[in-house]
Amino acid sequence: MTANSPIAVVIGASSEIAQATIAKLRSQQKVIAISRHRQRHPQPNVCDWQCDYSEASIVAMTDLLTEVGGDINRVYIFNGVLHHSDQFPEKRVEDIDATAMLASFQSNSVVPMLWLKHLLPVLSGKQVCSLTVMSARVGSISDNHLGGWYSYRASKAALNMLMQTAGIEYARRAKNVALLCFHPGTTDTALSKPFQSNVPAGKLFSTDFVAQQLLYVSEHVHPICGAHFLDWQGNKVDW
Repeated sequence: MTANSPIAVVIGASSEIAQATIAKLRSQQKVIAISRHRQRHPQPNVCDWQCDYSEASIVAMTDLLTEVGGDINRVYIFNGVLHHSDQFPEKRVEDIDATAMLASFQSNSVVPMLWLKHLLPVLSGKQVCSLTVMSARVGSISDNHLGGWYSYRASKAALNMLMQTAGIEYARRAKNVALLCFHPGTTDTALSKPFQSNVPAGKLFSTDFVAQQLLYVSEHVHPICGAHFLDWQGNKVDW
């Protein structure tokens, strides 16, 4: 990578939406893909870095970003979890489990904010940059009419508040950076598989479509005092 060449950083790069996003980005610019495991099949224009998402590992990654040179113009943070074999979204208050709830907050709220903490000095330059996290409409407090999914809803609402708060500070210290909470809609991935039967016709999106919309929306946000909360169409989502 040569100095001043544009670089996109994709964090949580093993997710299905992340992979579709990388496939589109790498035809346009250099990509640094960060995930727990290196990809088995290297892609042209893509550098694979390994990170375990501890704070020490995140510091190591941001130190490397400082060393490689080039101007970072896009950052996408895909870290997050809805369910896994030992954790499923709560249907009622009796389903709340402290360990599972803390795990949701760690993945959906804490890890993205550790990235924002350590990316600040890396991004605070002249290059206009968008920094996007994967949020969700179910994290909107004002839009919650169904209940349930306590841990996921709360951890995404926390992420939104943290992003808005960080956006106020970034506006003072990294005025070139636009922060975006992105709602991708229901995407045809392993994450949504258990819930796809309830999705209205035409509302289950392919990863390719979501990646396309993500790139378009993130390219058209501008730095503000705070964060944007937008869906795949670029429409505002209520906090």
